[in-house]
Amino acid sequence: MTEKYKLKIGLFGIGLDAYWSQFKDLKGKLEGYIEEVRKNLSSFDAEIINLGLIDNPVKALEAGHNFRQADVDIIFLYVTTYALSSTVLPVVQRAKVPVIILNLSPLASIDYKHFNNLKDRTKMTGEWLANVSACPVPEIANVFIRAGIKFHQVTGVLQGDKEVWDEVREWVEAAKVANRMAHNRLGCMGHYYGGMLDVYTDLTLQLASFGGHIEMLEVDELAELRKKVSSEEIINRLKLFYNEFDIDKGCSEADLKQAACTSVALEKLVKIHDLGSLAYFYSGTGVRENEDAISSIILANSLLTSEGVPVAGEYEIKNVQAMKIMDCFGAGGSFTEFYALDFKDDVVLMGHDGPGHLAIAEGKTKVKPLEVYHGKVGKGLSVEMSVKYGDITLLSVVQKPDGKLMLLVAEGESVPGPILEIGNTNSRYKFPIGVKKFVNTWNSYGPAHHCATGVGHIASKMIKLGELLEMDVVKVC
Repeated sequence: MTEKYKLKIGLFGIGLDAYWSQFKDLKGKLEGYIEEVRKNLSSFDAEIINLGLIDNPVKALEAGHNFRQADVDIIFLYVTTYALSSTVLPVVQRAKVPVIILNLSPLASIDYKHFNNLKDRTKMTGEWLANVSACPVPEIANVFIRAGIKFHQVTGVLQGDKEVWDEVREWVEAAKVANRMAHNRLGCMGHYYGGMLDVYTDLTLQLASFGGHIEMLEVDELAELRKKVSSEEIINRLKLFYNEFDIDKGCSEADLKQAACTSVALEKLVKIHDLGSLAYFYSGTGVRENEDAISSIILANSLLTSEGVPVAGEYEIKNVQAMKIMDCFGAGGSFTEFYALDFKDDVVLMGHDGPGHLAIAEGKTKVKPLEVYHGKVGKGLSVEMSVKYGDITLLSVVQKPDGKLMLLVAEGESVPGPILEIGNTNSRYKFPIGVKKFVNTWNSYGPAHHCATGVGHIASKMIKLGELLEMDVVKVC
């Protein structure tokens, strides 16, 4: 579903048609600026709907219709010169998508000596108009605010300004994530872990905030699919396990075959329902087939999570949304919770039982046998890994008391050192504000006890995503 609906970027520039007969070279020069913006945007792997230079209210209204018919996700408005706000408002009013104002001067500085030596006042005015992109931005902002239209700005130089295009790239990446979330099919299989009140969420709120679809699934379907897995499929999946994991010698052949069977079946379930993410939990009611499916699911979850279909246990819908966001940004997104605080080394130990994101693991993910899954049905195989050493970002989707969602973000570092070798994911995270302040500040916003970990520092992208989704974002550090 997410691959079918590629991000569409709307682009237009603004000018004033009264100028063209007065300054013969001006229009062509401004259209050249727009073409340069188009080329830069096209490098970001999105479909560009370029409507060129809009220079009067009639064209503006038509442009609004064209953008709406093209189903654009975001609009970049390039301010080339002075233009009337009446050439802008109809475009974005009808399109009804986020708008980014590109307030980009063609050069870092006007060549004053060359300009003042032109002598011809008409040529001087034409050259001046080719450099006054900043002039109408206050007018546009005024009208947008009075019209209730939210907008964002990127200010700088059209050519050679890396900071500008890095910022534009982040807006495009955030728009891509918003687009993918809007088309994501989230599977919910089983039920909540009883008593985890922080995990419970309003499914309609999730859809209203992120878009997408929630497919309600039964564990019975997974159990039935397991019955149809062939011996050949199990053998091939076992080969995949040995290729992807570092399997402990204590893991029994029976447990590995059970896990392989479930892995094949879960992959089929995902394909049948075209899922982009999955939250599940099943406590067991004496139906052996269902219990076998759930108790052997961890390796399957880890593989799917590393392949762009994050899986969260304990029916953690809010957190699988966070994991999906992380994965869409290319940062990973591993299921995480607080383990312990190490005040001596000033680190937070974090991880979770169940799936780990293989693509962001430090080294090969280990598979170990467990005699008991604490607080859950059964026993069997589990994964142990640490997130790659280096920059990391934590993300929590928080449901606030006012009935809205919020993104809670923190940037830190995954550092080497001793971990708890208990067959679960384990990492040591250091934060610039120190353990005490980090924990107190993070908890003060009331997140659930789960969050998602991704590699790299991407808080600035999360903030832009929040702007596009009209969702509050809090950065702890």
